[in-house]
This record gives sequence, C-alpha cells and structure tokens, in this order.
Amino acid sequence: MSMLVFVAPNSFGRSPASVGGSALPAPTYTEKYRPAYHFTPAKNWMNDPNGLVYHNGEYHLFYQYNPEDYVWGHMSWGHAVSRDLKTWTVLPVAIPEDEHWMYFSGSAVIDKDNTSGFGKPGNPAMVAIFTMAAREGGKQAQGIAYSLDNGRTFTKYSANPVLDINSTEFRDPKVQWYEPTKSWLMTVSNSTDHTVSFYTSKNLKSWKLLSKFGPTGAIGGVWECPDLFQLPVDGNAAKKKWVLVVNINPGGVAGGSAAQYFLGDFDGTTFTADSPTSAAVTGADWVDHGADYYAAVSWDNTPTNDRVMIGWMNNWTYAQKTPTSPWRSAMSVPRTMGLKTINGEVRLVQTPIVDASGKKSVRSGGRVSGVHSLGRTPTGAYQLDVSFDKTRARNYGVQVRTGRGQTTVVGYDARSQQVYLDRTRSGESAFAANEVTGGNDFRGVHRAAYRPADGKVKLGILVDEASVEVFAGDGEAVLTDQIFPEPGSLGLSVFSHGGATRVISPTVTTIPNYRS
Repeated sequence: MSMLVFVAPNSFGRSPASVGGSALPAPTYTEKYRPAYHFTPAKNWMNDPNGLVYHNGEYHLFYQYNPEDYVWGHMSWGHAVSRDLKTWTVLPVAIPEDEHWMYFSGSAVIDKDNTSGFGKPGNPAMVAIFTMAAREGGKQAQGIAYSLDNGRTFTKYSANPVLDINSTEFRDPKVQWYEPTKSWLMTVSNSTDHTVSFYTSKNLKSWKLLSKFGPTGAIGGVWECPDLFQLPVDGNAAKKKWVLVVNINPGGVAGGSAAQYFLGDFDGTTFTADSPTSAAVTGADWVDHGADYYAAVSWDNTPTNDRVMIGWMNNWTYAQKTPTSPWRSAMSVPRTMGLKTINGEVRLVQTPIVDASGKKSVRSGGRVSGVHSLGRTPTGAYQLDVSFDKTRARNYGVQVRTGRGQTTVVGYDARSQQVYLDRTRSGESAFAANEVTGGNDFRGVHRAAYRPADGKVKLGILVDEASVEVFAGDGEAVLTDQIFPEPGSLGLSVFSHGGATRVISPTVTTIPNYRS
C-alpha cells in the first residue's frame, strides 16, 4: 500500500461515490483526459497494482481501489483480467474492506502443490497475500485469502493475520515460489526503517524471518511495494542477476514517488547488492526517471517466463488532485524487463507491451534546423518511433500534443548526454500549486542519462490522452509523466537547436482502446 501516513476512512459502508456530497457522474469513457490504452477503473480511486498473477489463460491485475469515492480511502482490491496485456475486462471488487480491516497492497500466487490445503483436486487455489490495515490504531499485518474460481471471489483465511510483528509500518508482501528450498519466499517492506525483510514458509500460513536488506540507496521517504526477481544478463541463461525493486515516497529522482532498484545476488536467505550503496541517490539506478511511475511490481507465473512489470502512473505529491472524473489514476503500460550490459555496466532495460495493430503513418524526416512541423496526429493515443543521426547540434527531439500554447517536449541534450521530458507547458497544472513554496509540483523537466553506442539517438514514445512514456535506445532510459493537454492539442513537430540534425523516419502508429 502506497500511503505515506495512515489515514482513517471517513466511514464504513456502501454509500454512492461522492465528492462534497454530490454523486459522481456515471462513466462514459469519453471524458476529458480518459486514457485510450492505459488501464483505468470505470470510476473512483485506484492506486497500486496488486496480486499480479497469470492463471488459466488470464493475466490478473488486482489493484488498490476505493469503491466509494475518487480519493484514497476504503481500501479494497479491485480486479481486471486480460489475455494479452493489451485489452482488459473490469470485474467486480475481489477483496472488499470489512468492519475491522482495509486491505492494502500485496501479491497472489497459484498454489499448484496445494501447500496451503486450500485447493481441490484439479483446481489449485489462487492465494492472495496482502497487508491488513486495522481500521482502529492503524496496525499493519499480513493476511491471506484464497480463490477457487479464478480470482472472481475470495475466502479470507479464518486465522488471519498470518504474520504480525506489531507494527504500523509493515506492508506490501510480494510472495513467490523459491524452487531451491521448495518453499514460499516473501519480500516485505519495513517502511520507515528503510529495510526489506525476507520470510520463508512451507504453507503460506506460518512464516519465518530469513534476513533483512537496507537501509541503503535512496532513503528520503518510506520504502514500499518491494519486488524480487531474477533475470538473465544479455539474454544468457547461464549468467543471471537478481533484481530487488524498492519503491520510495517521497525522495524519488523526479520528486515525490519513484521506483529504485538494486542488482545483486540472493542465496535463498540473504540479498547482497553488487555495491554496498546503490547509485540510486544519483539517479543511476531508477526503474523510471519520470515523475509518474510508482508501486511497480511484476507478474508471477507468466506462460513465457518473461518478467513483466507495471506501475501506478501517478505521484503521491499531487495524486488526489489530478483533474479527472469520475475516475482518478491510470496504470502504465506493462513492460517486459531485461538486463543488458551498456557501456560496461549491467542495467535494467524495458520493452513496452502495446497493441501495434493501428494505422501507421510515416512523416517526413530529413535534415532539420529549428522547428519543423510534422502535422497533426489523428488521435491523442499513439506510438511515435523516431531516430536522430549523429549531429553536432546541442539539443534536438520532438514536440507532442502541441496546440494553443501547449506542448510536451521529448528531447536529447547532447552536452549532458541526457534524454529529457519537459511538461512545463503540457497543459493543465494549476491543481498542483504548492502554497508553501509558491511553486508548482507538477511542472518540470525530468532527465535520464542516455549515451547511444552508435551515436544515433532512438526514441520510442507512447502518447495517450493524459500521459507520455519515453523509451530511449533499447529501453535503457525510461521516463513516464502525466500530462493534461486540451483534446485538440494534436500537433507534432521535430526540432534541432545549435545546429542541424537528420531526422530518420518518424512513424506514428495509432493505438486502439484497451477495453475489450
């Protein structure tokens, strides 16, 4: 669960969602800023992705959900499923709050060997492991529930909680099967201590502490939503590294919420980072360098054994103020994760999973000096692929969602060797005015180091009605930001300052709606 401070809900019950006493409108999916291909709930508040698991042909996306309102509260598990990670079907709330507990973030596993005893012959249980947040006093402990109907309904374990250390800052269990010891492994956050604990269990009910990791790396805020997985380096199955993802709020690279990662080794008991102190504090080891990628966790039990991750596309600095209704918040696109040696260092790389079946349009490229318009895009939801040849220009890139004084800039600073995402003039931002500093917590320029090996800058840019995700090179530099432009701001341009640049085959591919 991603919440810096425990906040008790206003009431327990099932009243209609409302703000200031007025019922929220029914969803139409045509609302201003409604994403076309990024997942959103039909209405109300959503935050962290939870319980990511594949089972019986479906990818399950559970998520923190408020059935009552479009601000945080009444935390329950919402639910959606997909067969391809591109189109989604929203299902009823899977794990609702009750009179004693709210249900914060966690994970789900398929208990194939029936270690828990919850399953039936030929029908293994899907077991959800989550943080139980007490409605009185705010204690956080870990509980479980099981489903025998592919996640449609869950039965809470009668002896919950299964892991209780008498803490108010103990949350977000990520559980997986650890084959070498034939046992379950839990990675869970001790949030204000800036540590992650590892526990083991034979039955998902009784847990034993193995070790702790931290504090290290970025510790400017609470640690939340950890994830631990192993990936081959450069595609070599004989050479693998463990990746420990630790989300943090605040203290992120772009301010507020963010996801950092550590590379290292896990021996079944202890995670040992490759270096004693992560470079995350300098921005080298962030999963995403934008402002709106948080609570990032990955799917378990995928059919191809790929490691696919998704994040909450928001930031706690302004999350409850973003100008959308009757829903609030979206998920990033799912991303296939990998490890690649880049300039002598092993780095996390990401490949987005999107529906590329839409109409393609190749715009005019060639030599550009100054700003050159590429016309308008047919919709605000598309993928833009473009490369820039070797050049002596100091600054070049693209401008997306332009119009009426609005523009979002994705550029490359040749001097600092950084790709950047500039949303200072991207559209609506007054909602994030900071009364204390007199500034604005939304406007800004976010940067990531990127040094292309062959000198050619390659950008893959996912644009939607209210977001931009940038994948530079082979996904070694990634930035995700929300934007709130006017619907008619559909202009597209390329630019080069401080010299001319050759622009190679800018291609726009429209992306269809995610709703099945």
